Amino acid sequence: MTRSHGKHVYVDYTGYHRNGVHDGEWMLECMVEAANAAGVRIVHSHVEEFDGSVSPTGFAAVVLLDESHISAHCYYNNGWLAIDSFTCGGSDPEVAADALDEALRGAMEGLVQMRREVVERFLHTDLEGSEEA
Repeated sequence: MTRSHGKHVYVDYTGYHRNGVHDGEWMLECMVEAANAAGVRIVHSHVEEFDGSVSPTGFAAVVLLDESHISAHCYYNNGWLAIDSFTCGGSDPEVAADALDEALRGAMEGLVQMRREVVERFLHTDLEGSEEA
């Protein structure tokens, strides 16, 4: 029997607009709040803003968890935002994804969720004599 030990949520948006407030630092704050709402343990968080000189204008943000991560990548000029929330064990990444969605929709009129997919991760089979992952 195939089992999983984690779950990964992918969410894509269009209509993300930086308006002097909704930059990468703002998103990182929302991600930390979402991680706290999900009851997961944060071990590190970081955001990098890109001015277009080397990488396209936007940001990359990550909240590293003891059992995986929450990340966001944005292309400001296109209004594209990709978020993923990945947890292992008993934590539910959908709680963090829902909290982020609520924060985004509450702050940004015209934001459109293009996709939301949930994928089981760390697939394994039960083998006689193996330890539970």
